[in-house]
Order: sequence, then C-alpha cells, then structure tokens
Amino acid sequence: MVSLVWIVVGGLLMSAIAMVGSVTVILQPTTLKRMLLPLVSLAAGTLLGGAFFHMIPEGMGSLPTLSAASWLVCGFTVFFALEQFLLWHHSHRASADARKPVTYLILIGDTVHNFLGGLGVASTFLISPSAGIAAWVAAAAHEVPQELGDFGVLAYGGWSRRRALLWNALSGLAFPVGAVFAYFASLHFDVAGLVLFGAGNFIYIAASDLIPEIKSQVSLPAAALHFSFFVLGLVLMFALAYWFLR
Repeated sequence: MVSLVWIVVGGLLMSAIAMVGSVTVILQPTTLKRMLLPLVSLAAGTLLGGAFFHMIPEGMGSLPTLSAASWLVCGFTVFFALEQFLLWHHSHRASADARKPVTYLILIGDTVHNFLGGLGVASTFLISPSAGIAAWVAAAAHEVPQELGDFGVLAYGGWSRRRALLWNALSGLAFPVGAVFAYFASLHFDVAGLVLFGAGNFIYIAASDLIPEIKSQVSLPAAALHFSFFVLGLVLMFALAYWFLR
C-alpha cells in the first residue's frame, strides 16, 4: 500500500508538469527558442541514461535475455507506431502554422505517451525504488520541454489559454492512470517486462525525436552548448546509479 501511495503521488506530480506550458504565453519567441533546445538536449541525455543505467539493468535481472530484448524492442516499436499511425510527433518548438486537426492529434498522442510513461516508470519503481526515482527524473526532464512545445502548439493552433491548459492537464493525468495500472498488474505477474518496455520508449524518444533536433544546429557554439547539456543528462543519471548502488 505504501508503494501505491508513492506511485500515485509521483504520477500526480508528473501530470502537474503540464502546467509549465502556460509560460509560453508570456515568453518572447526568441527567449523560448533559447530555452527549449538546451532543455531538449538535457532531456535526451537523461532519457538515455535512465534507460541504460537504471531501467535496463533492473528489467533484465529477472528475465531470459531473448525475452528481455523482445520487451525492449516492443517498447521502441510501439512509439514508432504512434508516430507513424497517429501522425503525431512531439513538438518542442511552438509553430505558428499549427492547425486545429494537428492539435487534436497531439493531445491523443500525448495521452497515450503519458499512459505508457506512467506504466514504465511505476513498474521500474516497483522492482527498484531507486531506479524508479531515476526513471521519474528522466521522464520529468523530458516532460518540461515537451509540455512547453505542446502548449505553444495548442495556443497557436487557435485554442484559448484556459482551454489549452485544461486539456493539457487532463492529458497529463494519463500518467498516474498508467502508474496505478502497473501497480495492480504487479499483483498478478512480474512487471520486469514493462520496465524494459518503458526503457524502449525512452530510447525511441531520445534517439528518434530529441537528438535529431539537437543535430539540426549549424552553429558551433550552439552545438557545443546542446552537446554539453546532453552529456550533463547522461552524467546525472550515471551519478544517480552510482550513488544508489554504493
């Protein structure tokens, strides 16, 4: 029961991050652009670090190698399918060309993404609280730039600030729903596969969605800055793993 309380609290805190998107309304576009890519770089590093330093080692500890690899690939593939068939892509840059059909697709994709994120993070926490905390930190680092971009797309797509904030927050509630689902699933079967499924999600988001944005920079100082934030994310996750394993 204590685990369920922590899972619910962590899930609600994660869903509250959706509120951060409201700052896009008051920020100048140039300021927002300067903030987003360093945050995206940090998120890419923390997601990869969370997957490789925390979730994969924990998930593979209780599964045969082939089974573990299958769960990992499945998590990667599901997110690829989301982008292919829902025509949805994380938007870390607010686009003035957004249109309402795109905003609805973003909300659908974001809701599914949040549910799967809650599933993976909570499953990791149930196997190892320390690894679960690290996975939560990695997911939170990703949520900040994502929510900034998503809220901006909704606002520029014709939604009022209040409506965009409300629906973004409701979409964020899918995270604690996924987390609670993982808890009750753990009462009936080993959730190690779900941990690796979540790791596959993390790897896909970082490698396919975030890193290409970082690589798009042609300025050497900007490239160096973003790479530094990426490495910082990796170092943070490695340091957490080293500290918890001491």
